[in-house]
Amino acid sequence: MSPKLIFLDIDGTLTMPGSNEPPQSALEAIRAAQRKGNLVFLCSGRNPGMLEPLLQYGFDGVISCAGGYVTVGDELIYDMPMTREEMELAVEKLHQEGVFCTIECKDGAFGDENLGAFLDKHAGEDGKGNSEIERWRKALASSLHIRPISEYDGTPAYKVVIMCLHPEQLIPAKEVLEDKYNFVVQEITDPAHRCINGELINRKYDKGRAIERVCAHMGIPISDTYGFGDSMNDLEMIQTVGTSVCMANGAEALKKISDVVCPSVEEDGLAKAFEQLGLV
Repeated sequence: MSPKLIFLDIDGTLTMPGSNEPPQSALEAIRAAQRKGNLVFLCSGRNPGMLEPLLQYGFDGVISCAGGYVTVGDELIYDMPMTREEMELAVEKLHQEGVFCTIECKDGAFGDENLGAFLDKHAGEDGKGNSEIERWRKALASSLHIRPISEYDGTPAYKVVIMCLHPEQLIPAKEVLEDKYNFVVQEITDPAHRCINGELINRKYDKGRAIERVCAHMGIPISDTYGFGDSMNDLEMIQTVGTSVCMANGAEALKKISDVVCPSVEEDGLAKAFEQLGLV
């Protein structure tokens, strides 16, 4: 019998948003699933540099950059950065409309210097922002592989993270790039917090197609895959895997199409779902 492949989003799923420390219950469930012969992958919008602290827990592969950089074990099976021209065009059009940008590269990121102040003002400090906002707030606070955008050195970029107040600010960039890039905008969980956040992701890949690439590489059917997520950049993963799981703290739109809704991160959701689904 072939192993089951388990794909885990990080922020809001495996860990509290912005944290690099999974609950002990989640780690024990992952190890029990692996002892049973299953393989557990990280499947994240984070770049490899930002997810590196989690690699100590012994995952079997990594889907990073929302599907743009994929490894199985130590083997790189997919690598698709943006072209320099498209990245520069995106940042130019977004900046013209006052959109805050972060250029995500393989080992780090380059962000607008005043993004932290913008988030403090418009995303709130009460933990009610969605998991991607909270990830960025904490990453900026800890300077986790994030340098000022003025220091961008031409390193290949995989996506551009966007934050602004009004959807109309994205229109000029969409007019020139939407045919090649998907503008993934996260669900606003608290109307009091007006911050719109999302990312430009190359239409050549997403988390779902990355999972298909892993399955093809390993010769394992999609029916033997499980995906766990919470935010809208997990949509294609949830639509692709054999069994989809959304966290209780996740986006309502994602819960509606998932096979299972499990308890939140704080309530040991992964461990409970692993047991419910017979993965341990």
